[in-house]
Amino acid sequence: MGNEAGQWIMYGVDWDDPECIHTVEEAAIYINEVGFLPLFKNEIPGFSLEERTVPEYWWCDDPERDPWMWRTIIARKHDIVYGKFFDKKAGFISRQWLPVFANYRRDGYDFDALYEDGKAPNKHKKIMDNFMEDKEDAEIFSSVLKKQAGFGKDGEKGFDGAIASLMMQMYLCNCDFKKRVNKRGMAYGWDVAVYSSIEHIFGYDYVTSCYREDPQESWNRIVNHIHEIYPIATDQQIRKVLK
Repeated sequence: MGNEAGQWIMYGVDWDDPECIHTVEEAAIYINEVGFLPLFKNEIPGFSLEERTVPEYWWCDDPERDPWMWRTIIARKHDIVYGKFFDKKAGFISRQWLPVFANYRRDGYDFDALYEDGKAPNKHKKIMDNFMEDKEDAEIFSSVLKKQAGFGKDGEKGFDGAIASLMMQMYLCNCDFKKRVNKRGMAYGWDVAVYSSIEHIFGYDYVTSCYREDPQESWNRIVNHIHEIYPIATDQQIRKVLK
C-alpha cells in the first residue's frame, strides 16, 4: 500500500493471475511455505500478502475474499502468529520460523531478564506484567491493557509505540480482533485488537527452542532464507524490513 499524490494505492494482481491468493486457506498455506510475510507492500518487491491478492477486495467485508479480514481469521486460529513484526508494520510468521525470530529479536533474553539487565524501559514492564504465567487473562483487549498498564491521561505515554516495540522483540502478538461487550453482554463498536504473549500461543519451550543458538546465526538463517525465496532482495532491503 502506497501513497501517490495524496491518494492511497493498493498493489496486487488480477484474480486469474497464477500468483493470486484467493482464499484465507491459500494465504495460510503460502505463509507456511515462505515462512514469514508482511501484510503490506514494502522495500522487497513481491514480499507481501498485498501484492498477491486482488486490490479491489481489500476492506470489502467479505471474509471469503477480503485479505484484511483474513488477518483476523489467521490470528485467531493460533497456527501462525500475527503482529507488527516487520519494521514495526504488520505481518505473519509461521510456527516453524517463530523460534528463529524469537531468538534473534530477543537476543536470547526472556523479558524479565531483559528488564533486569536494564535493556527494557519501565513502560514495557508495565505492559508485560499483565502477561505473566500466573495471570488468568492471557488474551487482553488493547483498551483494557492500556488501562491496566497505567497508560493514558496522567499516566504513561506512548502505548502504541511500546506495543509495537514489544511485538518487534517477539514478546507480544495480536491473537484476535473482536468487538467489546457491554454490561448487558452485547457486542458494540469496531473490532478491537486483542493482545497476548507469544508464549501463550505456542508455549514457552517451543518459543525458546532456539535460545541455544547464537542470535547472529538465527539472523543469518533468516537472511539466507529470504535470498532463496526472493533472490532479487538486496541486503539493504532485507535489513530494512526484517532487522
